[in-house]
Amino acid sequence: MVGREKELRIRFAPGRCELVEEDVDIPSRRVLITGATGLLGRAVFKEFNENNWNTVGCGYRRAQPRFEHVNLLDSLAVHAIIHDFQPHVIVHCAAERRPDVVEGQPDAASQLNVAASANLAKEAAGVGAFLIYISTDYVFDGTSPPYKETDVPNPLNLYGKTKLEGEKAVLENNEETAVLRIPVLYGEVERLEESAVTVMFDKVQFSNKSANMDHWQQRFPTNVKDVATVCRQLAEKRMLDPSIKGTFHWSGNEQMTKYEMACAIADAFNLPSSHLRPITDSPVVGALRPKNAQLDCSKLEMLGIGQRTPFRAGIRESLWPFLVDKRWRQTVFH
Repeated sequence: MVGREKELRIRFAPGRCELVEEDVDIPSRRVLITGATGLLGRAVFKEFNENNWNTVGCGYRRAQPRFEHVNLLDSLAVHAIIHDFQPHVIVHCAAERRPDVVEGQPDAASQLNVAASANLAKEAAGVGAFLIYISTDYVFDGTSPPYKETDVPNPLNLYGKTKLEGEKAVLENNEETAVLRIPVLYGEVERLEESAVTVMFDKVQFSNKSANMDHWQQRFPTNVKDVATVCRQLAEKRMLDPSIKGTFHWSGNEQMTKYEMACAIADAFNLPSSHLRPITDSPVVGALRPKNAQLDCSKLEMLGIGQRTPFRAGIRESLWPFLVDKRWRQTVFH
């Protein structure tokens, strides 16, 4: 369904330009995306916006001009945007998601991952909005995969603990919430450091020196486009069925260590990989990581929800703009 609104447009004619009022179609379903400037948030915004939703994104440091500038720690600002826009759905992508940063800045991380999430859940309840809270596979300790939604969490690091506390906070403040746990993400990055997957590309490309790559932790790299599709499908199913709430898991289904991901990236671009060295010991620096926190996604699959992009195809699309050696472009894509 769509509504009609008047919008001022500039019309150019020979020798002059004039302002005219035109009817524009406004979709009646409204969705608010937090963290819309981030890797996942951009994909979620795009997915809803291209599928007949009236979509508003908010961000903080990189928000303007495309998105609304909202500090999620400012409860008055959060109240204002939610009550002005009256969304049917809120997808909460904003978080401090870097485990080592969380360890170094625990109070700031807790404010964003827990306190801001709790407040958002309250405000969503106030306007009857369905909240999708993005969480993580790091709520599990990785000792007995695969993990169902009903399995008991046991986070090993502070990041996992803050996200688990965030889950509890949103469910306590708004029963009409979906928690969506997802693993390591990749996609169309603005810079390679945006993703723990894409950040490896320079080590892969510059094969003149050897690079040590973790070959201990088992990961399931997941394309943000697929998570965005899951969020939209979940929201649209919820519009028809109010029983859609609670905890859900989504993940790619290709199991790889970082070393195996790096080799797959090299293969996708016809690059050498002999300089990559697998390290099979568990990491001794930084926040503790679960060895294998594979998520069981059968609950969403049973609902007919889900999409999976093959890793090599997805990573090629994501990293293509960052390929340094132009000669390889000819062999890979022509």
